[in-house]
Amino acid sequence: MAKKKKIEDNTNYLPQLLEDIMGAGFGRYAKTIIQERALPDARDGLKPVQRRILYGMYHSGNTYDHPRQKSAKAVGLIMGNYHPHGDSSVYDAMVRMSQPWKVRLPLIDMGGNNGSMDDDPPAASRYTEVRLAKVTQVMQDDLDKDTVEMAPNFDDTEVEPTVLPVPFPVMLVNGATGIAAGYATNMPPHNLGEVIDATVYRIQNPECQVDEIMDIMKGPDFPTGGIVQGEKGIREAFTTGRGRVVIRSRAEIVEEKTVNQIVITEIPYEVVKSSLVRKMNEVRLNKEIDGILDVRDVSGKNGLRIEVDVRKDADAQLILNYLYKSTDLQIYYSYNNVAIIDRTPMVVGVLELLDTFINFRREVIVRRAVYEKDRKEKRCHILEGLMKAVSILDEIIYIIRHSKNKADSIQNLVKEFGFDEIQADAIVSMRLYNLTNTDIVKVREEFAQLVNEIEEMRMIIENRDIQHSVMIRELRAVKEEYDTPRRTRIEREVEEIVINKEQMIVNEHVVVAASRDGYIKRVSMRSFTASKDSETGTKKGDVIIGSIECDTLDTLLLFTSSGQYIYLPVWQIDEAKWKDTGMHLNKVVRITSEEKVIAAILVKNFNTYAWIVTVHDGGQIKRTPVSAWQVTKNNKTYPAMNVPSGKRMLAAFVVYESDSIALVSRNGFACRFPISDIPVTGTKSKGVKAMNLAAKDTLAGACVLKERDTGAIIMSQTGALKRIKADDIAAGARPIKGTVICRQIKSNPSVVTGILGCAPGDEIVFMDETRKVFRATDIPLRQREAGFCSTELTENALPLSGIEECRIIDIPEGADDTVHADVEKISLFEDENG
Repeated sequence: MAKKKKIEDNTNYLPQLLEDIMGAGFGRYAKTIIQERALPDARDGLKPVQRRILYGMYHSGNTYDHPRQKSAKAVGLIMGNYHPHGDSSVYDAMVRMSQPWKVRLPLIDMGGNNGSMDDDPPAASRYTEVRLAKVTQVMQDDLDKDTVEMAPNFDDTEVEPTVLPVPFPVMLVNGATGIAAGYATNMPPHNLGEVIDATVYRIQNPECQVDEIMDIMKGPDFPTGGIVQGEKGIREAFTTGRGRVVIRSRAEIVEEKTVNQIVITEIPYEVVKSSLVRKMNEVRLNKEIDGILDVRDVSGKNGLRIEVDVRKDADAQLILNYLYKSTDLQIYYSYNNVAIIDRTPMVVGVLELLDTFINFRREVIVRRAVYEKDRKEKRCHILEGLMKAVSILDEIIYIIRHSKNKADSIQNLVKEFGFDEIQADAIVSMRLYNLTNTDIVKVREEFAQLVNEIEEMRMIIENRDIQHSVMIRELRAVKEEYDTPRRTRIEREVEEIVINKEQMIVNEHVVVAASRDGYIKRVSMRSFTASKDSETGTKKGDVIIGSIECDTLDTLLLFTSSGQYIYLPVWQIDEAKWKDTGMHLNKVVRITSEEKVIAAILVKNFNTYAWIVTVHDGGQIKRTPVSAWQVTKNNKTYPAMNVPSGKRMLAAFVVYESDSIALVSRNGFACRFPISDIPVTGTKSKGVKAMNLAAKDTLAGACVLKERDTGAIIMSQTGALKRIKADDIAAGARPIKGTVICRQIKSNPSVVTGILGCAPGDEIVFMDETRKVFRATDIPLRQREAGFCSTELTENALPLSGIEECRIIDIPEGADDTVHADVEKISLFEDENG
């Protein structure tokens, strides 16, 4: 078998990393889409596709003074000659330039369906017809006068302008949006008349500042109208190219006989009307705010109109504010003025944009003047030859008659009379009737006029002031023909929308229930009445803390074993049936599975002469004004007491001026003292020492003793109870050790688990596996040293303390309430002193 010949490859390779190749390729791609696709040129304010559309239609004669042509024909011509990037990119840009709700000055006149404010798509290009809008005439009039650079198209078969010789700042008038690689632009439209006036002022006062321009050009002027708030944001955008303003719909409240109406006639720029109406209707259906009866879009030939029917007794202004806050009836608009200047993307303010346009327009005027001067000089040169020919007309006729042909005639005239070829050609081409005296006079008049015009062109070329006067004259001509009144109202300050959520809530009488494991529910009175004889639903192993009738405008404070509290308005609790488990607190805030709810307090008004006392098993206690527990945001837990690691909070209850506190330890020691012994601190403090405990003893329970409470019930870990007189509990100044309130048997010592103040007629409910109800008198009254009575309760049964309601107590006359009035100073003291 023949051996295979080894093929040597002598090709030279250049080693290169893949990341370098990819980086260079992406760099070229990014440069192309930045410069040639997504961002507008600061001179004419147009992206390449827009410029090619306008030029392509102008070049093909599809102008405002001709009938419209099929859009598909225009798209095909533009795509085939100038923009080979797909018909959708061309047609979409064409449609946008024709939509009066997207651009302040439409550049395309489209017949047929070109979309709507409801984001309906336009008809296909085969159904619509287009032509240039009239304003584009002044934007392209000077194209044939060498005013701008022309460049070959993509296949070198045509030429196209690199920029259009626009006579006014199109970028400021129509704005711009676009996303490129690493760059994006977002500039709002402005009023044509104001932009031209500002340009004229900048020409006349090149050293002017932004504030002077803002006196003329107030701010954006959106095609959809609306209200722009925030002069500060406009000034920042005019100065730096970046800023933010608020755009608010224009609405009014109309009072009818049976209902009130919110009538919206203008919406923010680029907001989809149908989506806005749908969102507003969702607010009504979800009952996010009460009082909305109906939302409907009745827009038509007379313009945009959205009507919101509001119940007669509802606060229409509050509803309107809520719609501003929760829908696109009010939006933020962020300026990002990025434009191409000298083939470089730059963030520019209004002064840079005006200066760029002015410099560009000056160049156009000069180039046009040079072109016109050259053209007129050429014509003068021909007229000079014609006037010379009149004086020797017979000799010229003789030479022409005796010449062989036209070329020979030209050569003979040049040879005999000193004409150049251009003049000789004009003489030979001249018709005989032009040799009458009348036509010769016209030639001389034309020559004199051209000499004057040439001098005028020379002055324009050489004198900058004259260039500026020409520019101003042309700007004012555009304003006179195309200016329209301002549509958007500018307001100096951003109006802050403050919504009082309580005003949004329908106040209903409900029942609230809470459990130890953190389940909570709001039950309507109808559901509660139908099921009140049955047990409320709970998760297996969970225990109900209590339930209470209240209003949806009330607030529930829930205290956990870790020393935190949860601020929960009743209206935020999910509605459920009495037998349902309810929602978990984790839906509102974040709590761990180890945390248990130990107490709940219902507050109707935080402005009350009362305190909340909290105690933890390490023997610390503190007293905080009810007003200090109010917060503005309830999306997290807040500290109720600084509980050391390894300890747990035992109790939280409301106290009033004449109350006293009773404490009991696990080893059976008890004491009591008035609440005035407890210093007033903020919610974050660790409190003060409440009781002198032995080394291995801990606090087991605490309760408030009211004036009506003549006794106290003591509980043990076995479920045994005993009732003693309140006077049997040792009274003294905090902190004291207290006295023993139960006999300790060495062989079977009792462990105290809690204490509860009571009066003889009270009912006490204990929760274990079953619900057991005792009257205070059912529990024998015993001596302080006596033991516990056996009961049917299981181990660690807990009393159903219920949800306590904080009473509203007015500040007594002459009372020193500096603590209640100065809650902020309490918190500041705690922050500074730990």
